[in-house]
Amino acid sequence: MLKKQLQQILVASKKQGWVMEPEAKRLLSRAGMNVPRFQWTTRVEEALRFSAETGYPVVAKIVSSEIVHKSDVGGVVSGIKDDEGLKSAFSRLSRLPGFSGVLVEEMLEGVELILGGKMDHQFGPVILLGIGGTGVEIYKDTALRMAPLQESDVASMVGSLKAHRLLEGYRGSKPVDLEDLTRMMLAFSDLMMGLEGLVESIDLNPVLCSPERCVVADARIMLWQEEG
Repeated sequence: MLKKQLQQILVASKKQGWVMEPEAKRLLSRAGMNVPRFQWTTRVEEALRFSAETGYPVVAKIVSSEIVHKSDVGGVVSGIKDDEGLKSAFSRLSRLPGFSGVLVEEMLEGVELILGGKMDHQFGPVILLGIGGTGVEIYKDTALRMAPLQESDVASMVGSLKAHRLLEGYRGSKPVDLEDLTRMMLAFSDLMMGLEGLVESIDLNPVLCSPERCVVADARIMLWQEEG
């Protein structure tokens, strides 16, 4: 039943070749991964109601079938502190190409990681873990393993990162919830195995890990494109 639900989301996204973020997060949530509380809406009144219930600050993001890389077009507004700030962000985002609504989310903190999966034509699903956020291409601190992952694989991947001490507690900081990170990575590995032949890649960047939990803050799912 779960795989059928996931496939329905992918089929609905086939025309554009990728899964828009709200649907990607619904897919990830159904697969057992933590995602922020969010509201996808075309009405600013609903965005304001959600933010009042959740509490500021919040993040607002463009949802558009024409925009894959939101940050390249100013499609992400973080640290929104009040109703006026949200109204302003909503107004600007609504003018971007292919507007399909605004995704409003609770704002979270934590160590920024990247968790990625790619379907290798020869080896099948390959899983990547690394230091994420905007510095991912600068630090290039990553570890790769073939799926399916075991708990020992996750421990090995974490330990092989140059910045592993950021996760284990450094200079008085609390360690992140490594048990929850392990659970997330195993669920992600299972998802990649289950979607082999359906998706080309999944990028979760950043995944925010705190001492309490690990949450997927941003997600991009690219669908498998048949050649010819």
